[in-house]
Amino acid sequence: MVIMDAQAKGEKENNNICVIVQARMGSVRLPGKVMKEILGKPLLIHVLERVKRMETKDKIVLATTTLEEDNTIAETVKDYDKAITIYRGSSHDVLDRYYKAAVHYKVDTIVRITSDDPLIDPKVSDMVVETFLKNHCDYCCNNMPRTYPYGLDTEVFSFESLERTWKEAHTPHEREHVTPYMRENPDTFRLLNVQHTTDLSTLRWSVDYPEDLAFVTEVYKRLYYQNPVFSMEDILDVLEKEPWLAKINEVVS
Repeated sequence: MVIMDAQAKGEKENNNICVIVQARMGSVRLPGKVMKEILGKPLLIHVLERVKRMETKDKIVLATTTLEEDNTIAETVKDYDKAITIYRGSSHDVLDRYYKAAVHYKVDTIVRITSDDPLIDPKVSDMVVETFLKNHCDYCCNNMPRTYPYGLDTEVFSFESLERTWKEAHTPHEREHVTPYMRENPDTFRLLNVQHTTDLSTLRWSVDYPEDLAFVTEVYKRLYYQNPVFSMEDILDVLEKEPWLAKINEVVS
């Protein structure tokens, strides 16, 4: 549990903080990966289960597409927790999907988390949100440069920054990945990065390939039943005891 300090609490009081988790079935490298099961539960539900434990959020929105193939995502999330709102928008312009979801729900601060990170640590994400609130920046993340494992990525930005990006970003790369326009314009956006004391950037904890899913499944087998929202430190302890696990998806790192 993250205990917010007085300054962060003060900044949050009149700040509607919304976690927007993007998800779609049409992954090129591992089609339908968000619905692949880990211990009998869809990967996406594991992500949401962990995001729900964040202390700094006010609301969670699942942002998927209007494509028929993504009906299963909407239905699965609705069955899981009706408190998680579902927004459906463009399949290719993810920036537009984020912006319109934020407008619809009158969001002040957006936390961007992707649905292929079933090891996302709510404590790490809360730390990024707190840093954003305390420093009055436009954009804050923990991967510029990366010092946390790939798969704990959290981005936080203001609605104003998102709106400006939506108006000014034009390239396919900028529209598909939401935040490159902010990250690549440090002269006009106030950017901040949260760094870990130890460089853990070589660790791959996201799911893009079958090998990644195999690795994550092994981690879940060892930790989930004791604590469904096990931490980054818990995973590091497992890897210290069983270093061979990291070799499962080493080939795709």
